[in-house]
Amino acid sequence: MSRIFTRLACLLIVLFVSANMVFAQNSTISGTVTDNLTRETLPGVTVTVKGTTISTSTNENGQFTLNTSATAPFTLVATYLGYKTVEQTVTGSATAILISMEAQAIMGQEVVVAASRTPERILESPVSIERLGQTAIKETASPSFYDALTNLKGVELSAQSITFKSVNTRGFNANGNTRFNQYVDGMDNQAPALNFAVGNIIGMSELDLDNVELLPGASSALYGAGGINGTMLLTSKSPYSSQGVSFQLKTGLNHLNDPNQKARPFQEAGVRFAKAWNKFAVKSTVSLLTADDWQATDYTNFDRNSRSVKGGDRTTDPNYDGINVYGDEVNVNMRNVANNVLTATSAGIAAASGGAIPNINAIITASLPVNATPAQIGAFLGGFPAALRPSIQNAIPFNIGLRAGLIPDQSVSRTGYNEKDLVDYDARSFKTSNSLHYKLSNTVEAIAQVNWGAGTSVYTGSDRYSLRNFSIGQYKLELKGQDFMLRGYTTQERSGDSYISSILGVYINETSKANSTWFPQYVGNYVGARAAGAQDAQAHGLARSAADVGRYQVGTPQFNAAKEKIMNSTISSGAGAKFDDNSNLWHYEGMYNFTNALQDKLELQVGASYRVYDLNSGGTIFDDLNREIDINEYGAFIQAGKKFSDIFKLTLSGRYDKNMNFEGRFTPRVTGVFTVAPNNNIRASFQTGYRNPTTQNQYIDLAVLGGATRLIGGLPESISKYSLYTNKPFTDVSYRAFLASASAGTPNPALLQTYTFDPKGVRPESVKAYELGYRGLLGSKVLIDAYGYYNQYKDFITAVDVYQNVSNVFTRFGVPVNAAGEVTAYGTAVGIDYMIGTFNLNGNLSYNKLGEIPVTYVNDFNTPTVRYNIGLSNREVVKNVGFNASYRWQDSFYWTSSFASGNVPAFGTVDAQVNLKIPSVKSVIKIGASDLLNKYYTTSFGNPLMGGMYYVGFTFNQ
Repeated sequence: MSRIFTRLACLLIVLFVSANMVFAQNSTISGTVTDNLTRETLPGVTVTVKGTTISTSTNENGQFTLNTSATAPFTLVATYLGYKTVEQTVTGSATAILISMEAQAIMGQEVVVAASRTPERILESPVSIERLGQTAIKETASPSFYDALTNLKGVELSAQSITFKSVNTRGFNANGNTRFNQYVDGMDNQAPALNFAVGNIIGMSELDLDNVELLPGASSALYGAGGINGTMLLTSKSPYSSQGVSFQLKTGLNHLNDPNQKARPFQEAGVRFAKAWNKFAVKSTVSLLTADDWQATDYTNFDRNSRSVKGGDRTTDPNYDGINVYGDEVNVNMRNVANNVLTATSAGIAAASGGAIPNINAIITASLPVNATPAQIGAFLGGFPAALRPSIQNAIPFNIGLRAGLIPDQSVSRTGYNEKDLVDYDARSFKTSNSLHYKLSNTVEAIAQVNWGAGTSVYTGSDRYSLRNFSIGQYKLELKGQDFMLRGYTTQERSGDSYISSILGVYINETSKANSTWFPQYVGNYVGARAAGAQDAQAHGLARSAADVGRYQVGTPQFNAAKEKIMNSTISSGAGAKFDDNSNLWHYEGMYNFTNALQDKLELQVGASYRVYDLNSGGTIFDDLNREIDINEYGAFIQAGKKFSDIFKLTLSGRYDKNMNFEGRFTPRVTGVFTVAPNNNIRASFQTGYRNPTTQNQYIDLAVLGGATRLIGGLPESISKYSLYTNKPFTDVSYRAFLASASAGTPNPALLQTYTFDPKGVRPESVKAYELGYRGLLGSKVLIDAYGYYNQYKDFITAVDVYQNVSNVFTRFGVPVNAAGEVTAYGTAVGIDYMIGTFNLNGNLSYNKLGEIPVTYVNDFNTPTVRYNIGLSNREVVKNVGFNASYRWQDSFYWTSSFASGNVPAFGTVDAQVNLKIPSVKSVIKIGASDLLNKYYTTSFGNPLMGGMYYVGFTFNQ
């Protein structure tokens, strides 16, 4: 912690030396804001002294009071969503001011920042952008605003847990999406060891959220490496303009008609406090969510060699490997077991006999026929010393079984445990954000901010990871003004009690009975059953029952003790499943906008950043058990824009980024906006996206899937560590062909094809993105936004599974590599908002398609071809009563990931809410449901089925 405070203290000194403190005499002004038609007072209106950042909001009676150093005449600016902005000059008395506001439709008039890193109307954005403002956030039908993101055009979520959802746009979706950036108040929200945002676990409380802006496309030219498929910015409310105490309570039910458990409650509570004293302000938010999580219960049989679903279950397939079953990833070929037993027995007897019996296997073959009777076997054993007889007797069934053809060329797997018996489904999410603000002048503000979140969730990567008591803290110092920004922050990730579910299942099995005992027992009992006349299926059942004797049963003291011990032992100890991650990220950046200095003749911005990844997993994720790993990155950007006759605006952007392990990259962007009519614009852009291989792509060294696969980094040093350059491995396709030939009884080593890794290792990935779009108002009632895009990916980062032969033992490695050739994707989307009186009818349609791909590339274009949303809402259908309802549908598609691959069925869901406003107490009561019809669905293969969530909420002073 001393390192954190030392760095942040140094930055604080720099920030405060950068500006002069201003002190002035203050005066108090007050008044009332009303609706000009109904004459009713309006609570929650923001009132600002023009030209300053001094502001307040009206109370439940529409009254406001604020302190200012301004002297009359000065201008007050009143803003309220759904009303025209009012400017009123104060020339005399500064008390009893009356401001009257007029309601209006505001379609297309929202101001966005993310598209150009400078404020502009959304209609004039040079690239596609989606926005959720305060009204949309308040009126969302989903239990969480984060869940409502999927109703935005071109946006989808991959849900792995009730609290863990990954946002994606434009294909190549993933459970942990490393191609999509998420920023919270300017801070990159990624977990340093994962390189993606962990949903909203440490994100923003709904009470404090001002707006969400989402760029569904490449954004590296402005935001640096990453965000190759999209960037989302979440911005909190200012304590100067949104003051007072707010709180929110939600309670509800889920798991209705869930075959896995009874209906269970979920609760969420949040509190926000903000107070400003002229220059100084404080803000604090706290929220807590608790729920019983959705349970992953897909027991489909999965072939991990071919990465595809296969038929059968535990009773019909001896090599059954259930998708959400763990411990059954460990398998062995029955003939290999028999041969290993005979080899080990021969070596043991040779040693015990002092070399007098060099090869007992050969002696058994020569002495006993395959149909030997018990009497013959007894007579044979009588010829050996009593001490050797048990070992010889144990070897006889394996010898006879192989010679008689009773042992098939069949792999068998251990009996696994269901995920629900291993994973912690007690979902919790605690978030808090605390900040101090000081205005050095009317336009310069210093901020010290701490965001901290912790919780329990489940994440799907190359395995199913139980994130228990996982936490991330973000600590920021920032100085921002009208034309500049200086920011420094650190992200501190702590894995808590998180563990790998498959490793837990494997080690519980190993603790109850070692593999070296279980598999020989299985094969030996199988041979005995077949010799006694049992059919194959019956023999397998008898063999498993015999080998499973002593297996720890779920819920028994033995099972619980083993589970607890393994969960709390680290992966690096060789006997545990627990992570020990304490990785950090340090980031420093600055930006200056020269536009005002150039008197609007040219829009010009420059910026630079420096970042350090400090990896500390104790050998439980990265190859850092006996060393420290730091990764340094830096970058800089410039953007210039110019308007020509208010009809056309051209913007040029470019950014250079350098990672210590890779060559630097330059990412340009060119955009143009053509105004074809007032409030109607055509936009065109060429953007480039760029991302470095993630920290795991570079340095991971981790056994997953029960130890069946070792994931390693794609850097040359990682590949060399396992001699994959010199002892070249075999491709997964050729290895599967070899296994097929062996199963047919004629193993053919000539089928094995070696894989050659690039001497330079994995390289950064880039994309060229072309987009043409239109956004415009047709009259004042219809807003249309449409776009088409075409993406060309180069050096696309994927992964290969290879099999290395060491002493006739094949080890499987998962290694990140770049796909050969070019990967293309294209799509289009259109959204329409139509105001019918006070009703808003809206809908959007998205289409995404994968273009050409190289034959060596594993297709993980994880997105449905077609999806759409239809919504209807009314903020006040009758006095103080509003509603919002939406229907979402998406097509079926094939999901590919390192965990599992398979078909995701099409589904449609209905979300709805009705709300009652109680102005007298500044409160809202909301009753709603997501998946109102309770039709269970999944967003990605291997993740849990989710159903309806029904809730009632009470919000005060939002």
